[in-house]
Amino acid sequence: MTSASPASPSRSGSGLDPVLAFTIPFTIIAWAASFPAIRAGLAGFGALELAALRFALAGLPAALFLVATRAGLPDRADIWRFLVGGIVFIALYAILLNLGQRVVPAGAASFIINTNPIMTAALAMAILGERFSLRAWAGTALAFAGIGVIALGNGLDLDVGASVLLILGAAFCNAITTVVQKPLFARHKPLVVAAWNMAIGGLALSPFLPGALAEIPAAPAQALWAVAWLALVSSVVAYGTWAVTLSRLPAARAANFQYCVPPMAMAISFIWLGEVPGTLGIVGGVMALAGVVIVNLKPNA
Repeated sequence: MTSASPASPSRSGSGLDPVLAFTIPFTIIAWAASFPAIRAGLAGFGALELAALRFALAGLPAALFLVATRAGLPDRADIWRFLVGGIVFIALYAILLNLGQRVVPAGAASFIINTNPIMTAALAMAILGERFSLRAWAGTALAFAGIGVIALGNGLDLDVGASVLLILGAAFCNAITTVVQKPLFARHKPLVVAAWNMAIGGLALSPFLPGALAEIPAAPAQALWAVAWLALVSSVVAYGTWAVTLSRLPAARAANFQYCVPPMAMAISFIWLGEVPGTLGIVGGVMALAGVVIVNLKPNA
């Protein structure tokens, strides 16, 4: 579950201060736990209904934050960028990820989602004319080969293949929003952008909210607690701690900590849901993660 775009750091010291010592591990754990939480939530709710209930609960405090801070309405030239954040990054991302995780285990899904930096780099190449080196193409090939191994480890049939594509679609939603919303951070605070994203996303998902409310009485307690975690911890609080992290570290260094999310998600999935990763799942996950790291290595690294 990554932020739409980094903010400009206000501090770039080499050490981690006490604030970062809290915000970094909290964000990693909150986002890693969101993958098993989605699996748990799907035990009581449909994929679309789970997304709607999550961001109804997250969107309300986000809207209240905008009112309390007198954020004001976006400029006319920026409205479409905020709409992309709410509709693509929040609503469509949540729907695609939830649909995919009906079949794909939580740990595997987290490795697939973590390919979004590769997609962002490819979009930057296509839209901004940035170069994509031979090393970057090799990393891309390795990452997507890893996703293929993950799919194979889950039984390569039509359902698994379609589910993997849905999760890749969710990662692409993240990448699109990174490129589209990047200019906003020169004019708006990260928390304001995140709040608008959640508020708009909750509104976009509201047609599915009546169905979610109807499913609540029959939902098991674990599914209800999972929704609460997704809304309040993985969304509202974690976006805040990530924004603080971005404001105190260079963006590239902060982003490197997101590589901890997939292995942490796999560990939490094992403890919470009893999902035991197979050999192919582990190998594919390592390949996918290594490919992302290779793509993001600096030329002089």
